[in-house]
Parts: sequence; C-alpha cells; structure tokens
Amino acid sequence: MSTLVIVESPTKARTIRNYLPAGYRVEASMGHVRDLPQSASEIPANVKEEKWAKLGVNIESEFEPLYVVPKDKKKIVKALKDALKDADELILATDEDREGESISWHLLQLLQPKVPIKRMVFHEITQEAIKEALKNCRTVDEKLVRAQETRRILDRLVGYTLSPLLWKKIAWGLSAGRVQSVAVRLLVRRERQRRAFHQGTYWDLKATLEKDKSAFEARLVTLRGQRLATGSDFDEATGQIAAGRNVLLLNEAEARALQEQITNKAWTVSNIEERPVTRKPAPPFTTSTLQQESNRKLRLSARDTMRVAQSLYEQGFITYMRTDSVNLSQQAIEAARTCVENMYGAAYLSPEPRKYSTKSKGAQEAHEAIRPAGSSFRTPQETGLKGAEFQLYDLIWKRTVATQMAEARQTHITVQIQVEEAGFRASGKRIDFPGFFRAYVEGSDDPDAAIEDREVILPALKVGDKPSCKALEAIGHETQPPARYTEASLVKTLESEGIGRPSTYASIIGTIIDRGYAQMVSNALVPTFTAFAVTTLLENHFPDLVDTSFTARMEQTLDEISTGEVKWLPYLKEFYLGKAGLETQVKERESQIDPTEARTIELEDLAAKIRIGRYGAYLETEKDDAIVKATIPQDLTPADLDPAQVEVLLRQKTEGPDKLGLHPDTGEPIYLRIGPFGPYVQLGDLGETNVEPKRASLPKGVGMDDVTLEMAVGLLSLPRTLGIHPETNGKIQAGLGRFGPYVLHDQGKEGKEYRSLKAGDDVLAIELDRALELLAEPKAGRRGARSKSKEPLRSLGAHPADEEPINIYDGPYGPYIKHGKTNVSVPEDQAVESITLEAALELLGTKESTSKSGRKSTKAASGTKKSATKAATAKSETAASKTKTRKTTTKKSGTSSTKKKTSTLES
Repeated sequence: MSTLVIVESPTKARTIRNYLPAGYRVEASMGHVRDLPQSASEIPANVKEEKWAKLGVNIESEFEPLYVVPKDKKKIVKALKDALKDADELILATDEDREGESISWHLLQLLQPKVPIKRMVFHEITQEAIKEALKNCRTVDEKLVRAQETRRILDRLVGYTLSPLLWKKIAWGLSAGRVQSVAVRLLVRRERQRRAFHQGTYWDLKATLEKDKSAFEARLVTLRGQRLATGSDFDEATGQIAAGRNVLLLNEAEARALQEQITNKAWTVSNIEERPVTRKPAPPFTTSTLQQESNRKLRLSARDTMRVAQSLYEQGFITYMRTDSVNLSQQAIEAARTCVENMYGAAYLSPEPRKYSTKSKGAQEAHEAIRPAGSSFRTPQETGLKGAEFQLYDLIWKRTVATQMAEARQTHITVQIQVEEAGFRASGKRIDFPGFFRAYVEGSDDPDAAIEDREVILPALKVGDKPSCKALEAIGHETQPPARYTEASLVKTLESEGIGRPSTYASIIGTIIDRGYAQMVSNALVPTFTAFAVTTLLENHFPDLVDTSFTARMEQTLDEISTGEVKWLPYLKEFYLGKAGLETQVKERESQIDPTEARTIELEDLAAKIRIGRYGAYLETEKDDAIVKATIPQDLTPADLDPAQVEVLLRQKTEGPDKLGLHPDTGEPIYLRIGPFGPYVQLGDLGETNVEPKRASLPKGVGMDDVTLEMAVGLLSLPRTLGIHPETNGKIQAGLGRFGPYVLHDQGKEGKEYRSLKAGDDVLAIELDRALELLAEPKAGRRGARSKSKEPLRSLGAHPADEEPINIYDGPYGPYIKHGKTNVSVPEDQAVESITLEAALELLGTKESTSKSGRKSTKAASGTKKSATKAATAKSETAASKTKTRKTTTKKSGTSSTKKKTSTLES
C-alpha cells in the first residue's frame, strides 16, 4: 500500500519524509494551489464580460468566489495529480491553522481523489509528533474552511471596491484594505499628534554625592515642600504645565540661582525606604509577541521574523509559529524544567511547574505557544544554526526556559536627602536573587528604558548621614513628542485592539511599506503624505472602515463564523449590499468626492498647500498671480514640515538654488539644492554641455545651514584616495554611499572590502591609519545583527581600567589585539604566544593616545572650517549655550528616506 502525503513546502516535505515509514511519498503544494484571480489575464473567458468578474466574487450568486489556478501552479497541480494515480491513500498534512485547512480543502476540490482521504495535523515536526499525528487523523474541518473563505472574500470586497476609488480621486496604484487601512490610520494619527505637539522646557539639579568613597547620583525632586515639574506634567497641546498640576516649574535662571545657593551647604539623609519586589517571567511566545520581541532585540521586521520562524518550524526546530496561545504542553514544561536544572541548578527552578493561560480575546485554535520542538530542548549551540535562524531560535529557547525558572527578587531603595529647602532623591536597585534574569529579560519598546536586571548600587546609608557633594549641575530638559510606531509597538496595538490576526501582521506591515504609505526610518514607521491623503478621504467618507472598534467587531464576527455561531452569507450580504453596505456607500459618495480636494493635504500653520501628484507630494502656492510648485523631499515627514522649510523649498524653485561660491580649482559655481531625496551640492550649471553635473548628498546629521564652501568642495571630491595598503598594495578610499560614509579597500581581482565609519569619524578628514584600523575589524552582518563572533586566538585577561577583556584575534591582515573598539596589530617580530597582558596594555596605550589626539585634531579643524560662515557660527553658539540641556522622552525616532513602491488593489 502506498500513501501520498501533501504538505505546503519542500523544506517541510524533506523533514517529514525522515519520520514516515516506507511506502509514504511526500510532495509539496508550494502554498496555495487556487486563489481568487490577481489580474484580468487570470479571469476565465466564459465570465470575462460579467460585471463582477474583476471583483473575483459573484455577488449576484450567493457571493460565490471565482477560484483559478495561477499559471505558476499548473505544473504543480499536474504533478500532484500524477502522484495521486499511484497512491492508495491521500493524507493532507498542511498547517493546522485556518489557512492550512483552506489549502487542504482546495487540494481536494482540484485533485478529486477516489482513494481514502485523511487530514493529519501536528504542532511540531518531530518523529514523536508525526507518529502520534498518523494515529489521530481527522477529516477536513468545513467550518474552518468557510471562516477562512469568508475572510478572503471580505478582504477582496473591501480592497477591490475602495482601491479603484482611490485611483480616481488621489493617485493610480493606491490600495485600501480591511486591516491595512486601519493600521495606516494609526500611523497617521500618531504623526498628527507629533505635529500638534508643543515642546515644554523645565530645569532641575543633579548632584554627585559621595559616602565612604562611593559615589552616587541624586536628583532635585522638591523645593520648599513643593514637587518639581517633570516631563509628564506638561500638556502636549500647549507645551505648558497641565491644568490642575500643583508643581513647581524651574527655569534656567532659577535653577542656576539654586545651584549657587546650596553649593557647599550640608547634605543630610532624611529618609530611606526599601521595597522588596518580585518579578515573574513573561509568558512563552505567541506569533504577536515573537514579532514584537524579535523587532526589539534582533531588529528583524515582522515579515523577516515569520520567514525565519517558518524555516525553523519546517526544519523541526520549533513548534508551529502561527498561534495565539501561551499554553505549554506537559512535555514542554518538563523539557524546560530539565534545561533549568541542568544549566542553572535546582535553586533556579520554579517551585511548581508554571502554566500560562491565553487572555487575548478571540484567540484562535488551541495550539501551543511557540517553543523549541521535541520532548527535550536542544540548546542553541547544539542546533548548528547560523545567522538569523540561530538568533531567533536562541530567543525562543531562552524565553521558553525562563518560564519555568524562579521569580527574580529585587529590592528597590529610595533615599531622600535634604539640603536647606531643596529635597533630592537617590534611587537604587539591588538584585537579591536573579531567578529567570539569568536566562532572559524581556525587551522594551522604549530604547532609553533601563534593563530590568541592571543593578544600581547605593552605598550603605542611614538617616542622619551627611554625604559630601562632589558636583552639582543645573540641567535643562525638553519634552518630546509621542514616539512613532515601531513594528513591535504597531503589532502590539493591533493585537490589543483586536484588529486582524497576528499571522497576517507581517504581510500587512510589508504592504504598508511597499505601497508607499510608510517609510522605515531607524526602526520607526513614518507615514507619508500619501498616507495622510488616503486616511483623510476614508475618515471623511467611510469612517467605519478605519474605525478600530468597527474593525475589531468584524474580526469577532469572522471568529463566530468559524464556530458556526454566525451564518457567513447573510453577514456578507449585509456588509456589502445592505442599506449601509460598502457598495451602496461607494456609489452614493463617489460623486461627492472632489479629486482636487482629495489630493490636497492641509496642515495648520502652513500657507502653502500640499498635494499628491504622480511622482509624490509637492507644495503649491500662488505668487505674483502664478502657481508655484516645489517637490517635497521624501525624507521630509509631515510632522517635521514647518513654515521655514516650506519657504526654502519655494524660494529655491522661484529664485534658483543657493550659491555657495566657486570651486577653487575649476572656477565652476557650487550650488546647494534640494531634491526628491533631500539636500545636495552640485558642481556647475545644468546645460547642453553639462547634462550630468557632479552632485553629492549631504552626510546624515548635516543640515543645510552647516554646509560651507570648503565642505561642499570636499563632498564633491569623494571618493578620495587615502593611500595604499601596506600589505596588499590595494587602494584605500573614503566615500559617501547609500548607507552613509565608508572606507574601501580595493584589492583588484580579490574584490573590494568596505567598512562603515563610526561616530567621531569624518569622511572628509579621515586618514590612512584610521582607515586601516577600521578595515582590520570584523565585518558587521546585515540588518543590524553582527556576524557571528570569532573565537579569539588567545584571551589575555581583563583591562585594569574597565575590566573589559583583551583578546588576540586572527584578522585579514594578520593577528591583532582588541580591547573594546580599539584594535592594534601584533608586531611582525613577535609570536602570538609570546604576547603578555603587560605588552598588550603598552601597545593599546600607544594606539589609544594616538587615536584620541588624532580625533581631537580632526574636530578642531572641522570646527575652524565651520566658523567661516555666519550661519555656522550662530549654530555653534546656540549649541554651546545648550550643552547642559538634555532631552527627556519615553521614546525617540529619526527620519530618513526610502524609495516608494506602488502596487495595485488588494491588501
């Protein structure tokens, strides 16, 4: 007897094949074998003329979906049919979620098997799990299939009905989606809040105190018995203290006067409070929390996280990665507890097995949480995995093991210190027992948040002690606007609001970026002007479709269809054809939407209008009875566009670019211009004899006011040759590229090697020695993750100054000594084995002192150049006056530019 087993992917097929008995043949469907038509060319000829054909759903006939086999799947379907001819039994082993159930159902419809059929489901691909699944096969669950089909039809109705309206009213290629449009609105609302934000300023004092030769910090919290204002006391809409807050707001003059008043006065400890705190480990991963934590800790996008997790699942390393459940099986709990006991000892084991229950509303199938597969967990080092797969498995392993570890016990210490009428507070944290901190600490959406297991040690203090004051600073703070969404925080918000399904978040965020609704900038999702225009149109004319509560209710109804509580057909009819149905609304309101108004974005405080054109957003205003238009650079965000920037963009359009001066060698004019991708410098005038003038973008962090003629000449000279490599005779250059400033080692036929410059390095001033130092360092991996650390040739010990390790590594140009960020080559006449810690310290000391003096010289030279212009001088003076000012915020994000991509139709 022969059995045909069908799964989705070749990787899954290869893994399962190892665990099945002889006589089982495993083939892959390569995902879905049927779907609604994606383009007009896929619509069958016999229905092409039907008015519903483009929709792909026959709304005139009980919302019957029009399923087609895509061209790239026809060979696969034929191969599966041929394989079935030789089989005595068919087992459908697609994933156990709704989508997997749907794939199995479509396979049945296409293959029309005449042999017995079984549906096999499993949560992990291990020999034990596959063996158990073979014993407990079932039939295809029609309710799950219907729920998935209804969801697919609903998404198609929304996408294919609203998207053509956006094409007509705003721009071709835009799209709307049931979940996508709500997610975009969240981004836009946050950007509006940032635009409406008014900054507030407040001052306080920071003291460095000392007791028994141990230094600690204390902050001013009260003055004359009244609490000092902090950032949370400000009204974001006004930049003033919020109404009803009884706090004292210090300005700079008052803070400095107080600083002078209490300097050299006696400090006395007035109160000490110790508060014990216990912390429990976070639950094991669900799809949503895995995406969030992977984004925070590994800087992986939701899409990349799911791609890597899919690979780990199919290779048999983790359990199924699409789940809402935090439940762990008894097998998993026992495996985790064994890991804890073996690796950390019995003291770190939780007294009782810790179990978690799923609290999220509408959680899907009763899967397990995401965990390492099997009845015993392989440690990350035992897997043989590399790169992102290793990192993600390591994250899952640590999180799972931590669930069965003892609680962490901490003591939070608060010390009140009085000096005359000023009250200061010092806070400390002592870890009494690290518990699960030994394995795992959950990340935070706040990049400035303290890691929870970090101790803050205070000296032994008691009431009445008089610590000495070693330093007292007056420090200014500025409140910051609400942080933009990261992928992690957007996923968290969507899940908490009950919008969409965690398994779809990766594709939704990817779609938002791909279709030009948002740019990914420093891990933040920044909405574009196009997102503003689309969101405004939908809010004004189809408010329900971008309302979070309405979308959440839709999601709940879809869940109820899967359980049979709600009938799918009446729901679809009411949603689309009812009196307030989508089709009715579009027909009624299409004529009411003025395209010019829909393409226009009005932002307060801006005289010029912002419009969406074929090539992006642009400014439009009337001057001297003529219409003036100016392209808005892609990296200029809606929240950051202000009247001054508008004036510069329009002035450059009407009066031409700013002329910095003449090139000292060629005599050609050098202009400072603004283009679609931001400001740049240009050599010479555009004309018939100079159709492609040399241009250079400004380095990141350099504003238009910072650019001098000398800097422009330097930028236009890039890439510049620094010298020849002493060992390879390859050319060493410094340049400015897509990912910022870099140094290049050109080895001819051997290839080219790049290294990014670091903070403090100046691409216009860097010299050969520093370039060689950077090139000697191991190359960083992609997506922000460092390539796997090399094993040192020798470990010499800890540096006496900071306890950081000093190691010897084998580099591309020979062995080198590494301490922190400082590398120094091992002298050619010395063997690696002969280098002592003392010898290494001497070599490092020489290198570090040379590097510091070299960097100081570079900064000084740069400062001299900048002082050549009035604007740079003014900027420098402003910066100097604010050296004591620090910004406080809960989160931060930056701006940059990414190219927009447009696609069509469906979310």
